Amino acid sequence: MSDDAEFLDGKLLIAMPGMGDPRFERSVVFMCAHSDEGAMGLIVNKPAAELRFVDLLEQLGIKTGGAPIITSVHFGGPVEHARGFVLHSPEYEVEESSLRVSPDFSMTATIDILRDIASGAGPDRALLALGYAGWAPGQLESEIQANGWLTAAADPELVFGDRDGGKWEAALRSLSIDPMLLSAGGGRA
Repeated sequence: MSDDAEFLDGKLLIAMPGMGDPRFERSVVFMCAHSDEGAMGLIVNKPAAELRFVDLLEQLGIKTGGAPIITSVHFGGPVEHARGFVLHSPEYEVEESSLRVSPDFSMTATIDILRDIASGAGPDRALLALGYAGWAPGQLESEIQANGWLTAAADPELVFGDRDGGKWEAALRSLSIDPMLLSAGGGRA
């Protein structure tokens, strides 16, 4: 990347129709890290239908102290899908474990945050994802250039909202794009 490259930390990637990879079809990816060494993000609109948060807590032997703010578990991406990542509001922090991604978002990948969420001492807003989306150096830039992704600002209401099925359309509308007008094929000028 050049010195004036724009890194996408804290932004959204919105999969274009015709993405080609069914794992990313109609995906909205929150970008946690993007640099010359590659990129890492979490899909925020694909719940893992077979796993609920309370079931995961039970498997980990964590007792709940009320109604946790997280109800579902998301498919975060195809890499390390047994590893959990919590994208959350920035007021919560685990020293040396939380990554401040942007002024509105942090990410923590330790079991401490799950215990805190279960006991009611966690962040105000959170989303749990198993796995992540990763890109080698230059790979994401190539996919964006090939019209595989659009980029948008990350709105906490959209990211943490409970309407997973509508996040892709809402992300496109945040760019003033009508999802019904998108085509899977690109044109040539």
